[in-house]
Parts: sequence; C-alpha cells; structure tokens
Amino acid sequence: MAKESFNWKSLFINEEANNQENTGSTQPSASVLPTPDNKFPNQVTESFSTNSLTNPFLNEIFEVYDKGFESLNESGFDFFELYKSVVAVGVTNPQSYQMAFTMGKSIKSDLTKEFLLQKGSFYIAEIEKVYTKYDTIGKTKKADLDSNITKEKYNLSKSISELEAKILELQKELEAKKIELQKIDPVNMEQLSEIQLKMEANNLAKQKILTSINTVITGINQYL
Repeated sequence: MAKESFNWKSLFINEEANNQENTGSTQPSASVLPTPDNKFPNQVTESFSTNSLTNPFLNEIFEVYDKGFESLNESGFDFFELYKSVVAVGVTNPQSYQMAFTMGKSIKSDLTKEFLLQKGSFYIAEIEKVYTKYDTIGKTKKADLDSNITKEKYNLSKSISELEAKILELQKELEAKKIELQKIDPVNMEQLSEIQLKMEANNLAKQKILTSINTVITGINQYL
C-alpha cells in the first residue's frame, strides 16, 4: 500500500456540526486531525454486533482503530499482511503462522521474525499514541461536562432554596393576615354595637319628640 497523509478520525470533536445544522442533517460526523504519513480509509471491515447493542459507539470507534491500523501498512510484506493472514486462518493455529511466514518469504526474501516483531511493535506504538490522544480528549471533555453539571446543579439548588425561603416567608405572612382577618370582627364589635345602639336611640328620640309635637298640634287644631 502506498503511503498517504495520515489523518486520525476524531472521536470527540465534530468540526462539521455547524455545516450539518445549516443543511438540516442530523447524522453525526467526525472532524479530521492531521498527523504525518497515512490516513484512515472510510469503510468498516469488522464490527461488534453484540456489544454495540449496549454501546452504540463501539463499531464507529473500532472503525477508527481498524482503519488506522490498515492505513499504516506500507508496500510489500510486513507484520500487517501476516496479521491479516493469521487472523483469517486462526490465531491459535500454529500452521497459520508458518503458512503466512512462508508466503511472506516468497514476497520478501529477506523477511525475518525480528523484522515482523519490530513492525508489530511499531503498529502497537502508533495505536497507543492515538489511544492516549483521544483518551486525554475524552477525559478533558468529561471533566468539563462534569464541572458544568456541578455548577448548574449548584445554581439551581441555590435558586430552589431561595424560592423555598420566599415561599416560607409568604406562608408566614399569609397566616398572619388570616389571623388579622379573624380579629377584625371581635376588635370592632364593641364599636359597631355602640353605633348601632346610638342609631336606634336616634330613631326612638326622633319618633318620641315628633309624636309629642304632633300631639300638641292636634290639640291646637281640636281645642282652639
């Protein structure tokens, strides 16, 4: 495989998100972070059908590693070709290793065990680099999100406490007003009674004096 520019697919950062929002697309995509040498192909060759039911990102992220591994492969026969051959035949079958090595020798006459182990270590080191990079990104984003969640919970809890305090204060004020309302009649009853009696006395006094006056007026008309 010829060398190409090496671009690791981002697992956590979507640079195309804004463009997708503008076009109305809801399908997630990953940004491309350049690093030297090759790049990932875009197709999946393996998947975790069972585990993906509980982790929907597993197949997508496995694609990143699987295609990253494949994109590191150079022309000629090395660990990558032996790996693919052994995996296809069976990793626990000793003959698969002998067959793959024999095939490799026919392609690369100077192929040695040491060369294969060296290239295997190279692939592992490159994959570890990618893992470390995205593990750091993931932990950072998780820490940021945890921090934001903690702050939001704190602010909401504080607002709730303040509102509860205001409600309690209003409840106390409401009870006080109810007590004042209940006291209005007893407090003013004596004054109301006095006014009522005075009004009755006023009516009686008027009636009495008018009756007396009218009696005299009747007497004048009758006796004079």
